[in-house]
Amino acid sequence: MSMPASGAMTGHKAFPLERDLEKFANEFACEIPRPLVIWLEGDLGAGKTTFARGLIRALGYAGRVKSPTYGLLEHYQLESLQVLHMDLYRISDPAELEFLGVEDLLDEQTILLVEWPDKGGSWLPKPDFILKFGYAAEGRDLNWTACNQRAEAFAIKSLCT
Repeated sequence: MSMPASGAMTGHKAFPLERDLEKFANEFACEIPRPLVIWLEGDLGAGKTTFARGLIRALGYAGRVKSPTYGLLEHYQLESLQVLHMDLYRISDPAELEFLGVEDLLDEQTILLVEWPDKGGSWLPKPDFILKFGYAAEGRDLNWTACNQRAEAFAIKSLCT
């Protein structure tokens, strides 16, 4: 864990096996604050959807968790919260997000997961967390950034162990 010049708290995790990444998603879900915006960055196949799927299941969703690659947005209504999972890989213009009405869907009980946030431009809310997944010699790596004080408090309790 470190504090770069920007003041944001950062850290690193390694996941030799896919089940290690799924275990991390379970642990992340345990005391997740709401509302929360998480940007998921990384190359194709680096672990973004695996993490999102694991997190959504860990939060209590029992149904099929689909990748939103073609529909752009999947909505998961849980007992006390909603999870919105966006995949912006296929959009060509950030203004396309206006038609999704994401701002209208966000409330105090929402967790928003955004894959390929760099394609969203200014149409996306600012992240609380940025999770950047990458390939490692063995499995996957994660470099994370907590972008505000609330996210930093959660990171200290949940990510720094």
